[in-house]
Amino acid sequence: MRVQTLHGWDLTPKEAVALQRELAGRIETRPLTGYALVAGADVSYNRFSPVIYAAVVVLRTSDWSVVEAQTAIGETRFPYVPGLLSFRETPILLEAFARLKTTPDVIMCDGHGYAHPRRFGYACHVGLWLGIPTLGCAKSVLVGQYREPGQKRCCVAPLRDRDEVIGMAVRTRDATQPVYASVGNFIDLPSAVRVILESARGYRIPEPTRQAHVHVNLLRRQGLGC
Repeated sequence: MRVQTLHGWDLTPKEAVALQRELAGRIETRPLTGYALVAGADVSYNRFSPVIYAAVVVLRTSDWSVVEAQTAIGETRFPYVPGLLSFRETPILLEAFARLKTTPDVIMCDGHGYAHPRRFGYACHVGLWLGIPTLGCAKSVLVGQYREPGQKRCCVAPLRDRDEVIGMAVRTRDATQPVYASVGNFIDLPSAVRVILESARGYRIPEPTRQAHVHVNLLRRQGLGC
């Protein structure tokens, strides 16, 4: 698939923070009216290693079968800085997306989007680069607070930072820790929650990012000779 050029990657952390603030103003939210193909994206690495592993898996929503999977391995020069992880992870992830022969209708990233201190997390970054509806589905909270949603699947609770709703805690399985939905680009929060719930197939983690996680960790183990 086509990957546009948004900016260069030779940045200091200070420059990256300034770029996040600039690009946050370009995020657009809109309802997602329908989708047939959803991609899950995940990245893996050892915290102090420059080697980055990425996987993108495209699934068909009619039966949640895998249509295509692509991976990439590379090295990063950007340091590990909380809140700036997309500057480590996105370049190699974009290489995996560029190898796709299938163009997904929506992308689910294993990380935050708008639910970020500067309102520009990983999913926002990927969404701007690719120009495709993108959402974040994170396993933990980066910023904000929420009241615990009900224990049944499909229960939700707003994730708030001060007086602003920045995401949603979503129960994807009965009596299981929620995941955290947020807007990436070209999607609104209710649509992001809907995609997560529709693609949660009996596991806490929705199938797109679960499959991407399986692929990227297999790639990483092979790369480490395990």
